[in-house]
Amino acid sequence: MGTNTGTRARGGLRERAVGPVCAVLAFCVAPAGLLAGPSAGWRAALPMTVAVLGALAVASLHTRDRIIPVAATAVAVSSALGTLFGDPPTLETATGVVTLVEITGLLLLVCLVARYAGARQAFVLCTVLGTLASTALLRLQLPPTVLEAAAQSSFFALGAIAAAATGGGLRALETRRIRAVYEARRSQRLQLAGDLHDFVAHDVSGIVVLAQAAQVIGADRPEEVLPLLQQIEASGLQALGSMDRTVHMLRSSDGTAPAGRAGTDASPQVAYGLADIVDAVDRFRTAGRAEVRLDMDRSPERTGRIPREVASTAHRVVVEALTNIRRHAGTAPWVTVSVTPGPARPRPVLTVSVTNGPSLGGGTAGGRLGDRERPGTSGLRGLAERARVLGGTLESGVHGEHGEHGEHGEHGEHGWRVTAVLPLD
Repeated sequence: MGTNTGTRARGGLRERAVGPVCAVLAFCVAPAGLLAGPSAGWRAALPMTVAVLGALAVASLHTRDRIIPVAATAVAVSSALGTLFGDPPTLETATGVVTLVEITGLLLLVCLVARYAGARQAFVLCTVLGTLASTALLRLQLPPTVLEAAAQSSFFALGAIAAAATGGGLRALETRRIRAVYEARRSQRLQLAGDLHDFVAHDVSGIVVLAQAAQVIGADRPEEVLPLLQQIEASGLQALGSMDRTVHMLRSSDGTAPAGRAGTDASPQVAYGLADIVDAVDRFRTAGRAEVRLDMDRSPERTGRIPREVASTAHRVVVEALTNIRRHAGTAPWVTVSVTPGPARPRPVLTVSVTNGPSLGGGTAGGRLGDRERPGTSGLRGLAERARVLGGTLESGVHGEHGEHGEHGEHGEHGWRVTAVLPLD
């Protein structure tokens, strides 16, 4: 994060330095053209001065509207007049130096036009300026035949092609950079939306369930409303904490506390992990009436060996599955959460499974829990993609057709299970 900031700062410093440097060079070029006029000839010195000034103008003012076509047109007209109506070909040293400086200015302008002008505009201007740069040497010595003159101009046109290719390459790099920044920002927005969905929706759905319970029992058992209100308050604070934690996580590139905050924030925000699954299950158990069982080794030695990204994904799978149960199978009599290591062959994995019984009202959980793929949400589809990125899998569907849950077997026929298998290496 600090490296990106430093790169942007250096880039901004370079941009601000271009204008003053070009202004200083422009003030030097004008007197140089006046001094070179008597010895090199004014018909050679004036196009040289215009070409260099035009290149400096585009380099420093390319962001202004119409500066590129105006400057390039002025340079093209000046150079063309110098070639067509200049002095007869001469091998004078001063004239040769001035002409070479003009060609350098033309090639620099070709590069800048290819870099900053629009595509069609750049093609036309670069073609004209490149042609003028490749024919400017005819002012010094005119080949004896037209074929030789064409061959000489074609050879020197390679310089214009190289300049245009350089400018086009810089344009392509800038385009890719802008696209990469856009994709990074889009990915960050999607990550924020996914985190808010996965974490905050779990707490908000708990608030809704508790509020509904308070309305049901409020008239008959008002003495039980106060504990429910206290639970609603706790769930609301938990939702606020989840939002704050999510924002802190997205401010850093690796899910830890942002740089520069370690000394001022007493509780740096880190990514969710296996330890947070216990809290999520406890809050789900408190807000509902289902019998909830958690099968997970909670020892720090075990949880500390799980990679952070895997642990964070396991937590999100549990939270998403519990949120779905609360929304679509709120009367399920039992829920089992299992976070256990799988077989070490061919590679060690962590298996995360959330299973629930059918709704007592007769509804089938299986037909709805997986139907969470609406635009704008993440849900199981987003978690499946995240599991694939880690090299694992995520599956969901009806389970327990033969009563595989023992004492809960009578409810197993229409239960629902979400299972993620995440590699640990």
